[in-house]
Amino acid sequence: MMARSLRVAPEYIKKVKSAPQRNGYPSLQKFSEDIDPSLSTVKNFFAGIAIDYENFREICEKLGLEWQDIAYKESETQPNKPQSTNDEASPFITGAPITQPRYFFGREKELKRLFNLLKRHPLQNAAIIGKKRSGKTSLLHYLKNITTTPAEQLRPEQKSDWLPHPENYCWIFVDLQDARMQSREGLLKYILESLKMLVPTPCDLDRFMDVVSDNLHSPTVILLDEISVGLQRCPELDDGFWECLRSLATNHTGGNLAFVLATHESPIEMARNTGHSSPFFNIFGYTAHLEALTKTEARELIASSPIPFTDEDVEWILTQSCCWPLLLQILCRERLFNLEEGENDDNWREEGLRQMKPFADLLDS
Repeated sequence: MMARSLRVAPEYIKKVKSAPQRNGYPSLQKFSEDIDPSLSTVKNFFAGIAIDYENFREICEKLGLEWQDIAYKESETQPNKPQSTNDEASPFITGAPITQPRYFFGREKELKRLFNLLKRHPLQNAAIIGKKRSGKTSLLHYLKNITTTPAEQLRPEQKSDWLPHPENYCWIFVDLQDARMQSREGLLKYILESLKMLVPTPCDLDRFMDVVSDNLHSPTVILLDEISVGLQRCPELDDGFWECLRSLATNHTGGNLAFVLATHESPIEMARNTGHSSPFFNIFGYTAHLEALTKTEARELIASSPIPFTDEDVEWILTQSCCWPLLLQILCRERLFNLEEGENDDNWREEGLRQMKPFADLLDS
């Protein structure tokens, strides 16, 4: 079955970017005038962002590229393999969570509080609360990765020494939108495999509790993303399941286990609204409410562009985005496209505002 959308594989981005000039097009604007897909679709193609399958084929055909050769193939890529620092990466990321710490900006206040809860015994639980697309998932990934990412893969002066002995920590990222995480046995097995512990047969709650209680002796943080999905759609993840996890964290692991969850509302409200009453949702003593970045943090993100922006452009981006990370990324991406193509007009501003529209609720105070 053919994928409904395709994107250029990272290793072919450089080759693809040189194709328009080889075919006599001085800019992407000129190229887009010769084909049906819109300019924004063309820009997404050249940035390695997924576009409609038919548009992908049409652009490749017009540029004399073999679409089968350059298309990203899911099955050939390891999902958790870190991207090589030798590959050309997108400096501004808009369609997926940020997993590489060097591209994550801001949240200094929240990071200080969260790591302060996790660097001493007993480890303490926390909830990250924010609107959709406010950066909750990216923050979970950052917590997991920043303390063990090699310095050469970080920005200069980027803080990574949040924990005294980061090598001792085990981080388990659970995406409850993943169908494999939505059954009780599947989720319990995943946690045990991540801890490198023996998976019992059958892997029920009692045996899971026994294995973890007997073998968990180092600090472990379970990051729960999209937990509202688990509560709304996964009947096997019932109150008994959550009570088991609470008991593990509070009574059976010597203070070595903590949970950090991401949600759009308080854990207690979320549980109540989905018909759950487990005391698990009462253990989150600290909540980090994600708002827009500070102007200093937003300026640092903008300054990461490989081609510097003018002061006027920087101020416009700050004003229009209200310093929300996703909106900053969108506007910076459009400005960078514009500069890379040598275009000196302000069309990028109109395009940037158009690309922001689906996320306008971030701007509602």
